[in-house]
Amino acid sequence: MSDSDTDVAVVEVAEEAPQETPQAFEPAADTSDAAPSAPMPQAGSGILAAVKEFVQTILLALALFFLIRNVIQNFRIDGISMEPNFHNGQFLIVNRFAYCPGFHLEVLPLGVKLNKTWCVSQPRRGDVIVFEYPLDASRDFIKRVIALPGETVEVKNGQVYVDGRLAPEPFGPNPSARNYGPLRVPPNTVFVMGDNRNNSSDSRTWGPLPQKEIIGKAVLSYWPPQLWAIVPQYDLTDLSAAN
Repeated sequence: MSDSDTDVAVVEVAEEAPQETPQAFEPAADTSDAAPSAPMPQAGSGILAAVKEFVQTILLALALFFLIRNVIQNFRIDGISMEPNFHNGQFLIVNRFAYCPGFHLEVLPLGVKLNKTWCVSQPRRGDVIVFEYPLDASRDFIKRVIALPGETVEVKNGQVYVDGRLAPEPFGPNPSARNYGPLRVPPNTVFVMGDNRNNSSDSRTWGPLPQKEIIGKAVLSYWPPQLWAIVPQYDLTDLSAAN
């Protein structure tokens, strides 16, 4: 091979290298035709989404709070007026829809208190109810319904008489040592007494209870755990049951 042939071969090899260069960049050229990538999220949009989620959570919590507050309410017994059936420090669930459902809004730190109710049913004799104390609306009391509107109630020798008949009391109250009445219960009121008759401020002291003051009916005892139970319900409409 001549020197000139050698030179040509070297030149040919040197010329092939530039021909391979476009092939090496072909994948990069292909990616340029792909769809553009999604833009990176902005920091501001993330903050707005977090604020929106927070506001929605607060609104949902408030809605649930007002819904539950207007249907049920918990109540802590303070005192011994309902012994032997209910005890000091015992917690109960009260059904606010039992008699007079409505709308209740109370924000004590702001001094806001709004109660709008409408009565759909009447208490029954033997029901355990929670109500606003007629002499001080800031206090809630718990008592048992003894007599209904239009009935005459009387306590003689520790026993309760309604319309001249001995009232059935299967809940076993601690009897009273004093007499009371007779008294005819006015319309739209009920006569209430504590189960611990000698240690109870009730209708014998401050008169019949206006039904509009009733908060609800006690339905469940949930604390302390050993006292967990559904509050017993009695059908005491038949006054002849105790005679």
